Amino acid sequence: MKVIILSGGYGTRLSEYTDTIPKPMVKIGDLPILVHIMKSYSKYNFNDFVIALGYKGEIIKKYFEKNSTNWNIKLIDTGEKTMTGGRLKRLKEEIGNETFMLTYGDGLSNINIKKLLEFHKKNKKIVTVTAVRPPARFGYIKFKDEKVIGFKEKSKLDVGWINGGFFVMEPEFLNYIEGDETYLEREPIEKVVKENNLCAYKHSGFWQCMDTLRDKKILDEIISKGNPPW
Repeated sequence: MKVIILSGGYGTRLSEYTDTIPKPMVKIGDLPILVHIMKSYSKYNFNDFVIALGYKGEIIKKYFEKNSTNWNIKLIDTGEKTMTGGRLKRLKEEIGNETFMLTYGDGLSNINIKKLLEFHKKNKKIVTVTAVRPPARFGYIKFKDEKVIGFKEKSKLDVGWINGGFFVMEPEFLNYIEGDETYLEREPIEKVVKENNLCAYKHSGFWQCMDTLRDKKILDEIISKGNPPW
């Protein structure tokens, strides 16, 4: 089964690095985050990767030219300014008529990929998304007039479920995408929701995106301690 990794965005919120390299090439420890993501799939014997390139994609190409792996990797230019849905649409020939997996090139998790796939097959929907609950950034204070009557530290339970990436999709999902300017997370997903064709696999374990420098520092700290959860 093919694993598609969207790796073409500008990553402007991490400009400290992405002014010179694409975000999937930003290192966590000794390896680019993209390679960490691929290893998390390979752990479950999913080794057939399609990398959707865009911004500074040549840097990703050069990396895999110099660093050999046992994985089957196809690097496909999907356009620098193409949106997430458009990138996926451009991979239609690669996807063919088979179920496929999809994730973003900037998030790590210890999700059990095999259980995710089993969940998708059981529910028989066009799309399965992994839902996660990230840690809240701040605690909160509860007031009555000027008196503090409650003080609670930050907790996952204070944050709703969000899109954590790590999708499983049927090929007909591509029919919901109009073209290069389509965002995967907007009209296409909204349409399958209305048709009751999307289900969510709830993952309560580790998940961390790398949108900002703060996020990168969190991941760097985790890996520096050894045996990272992903």
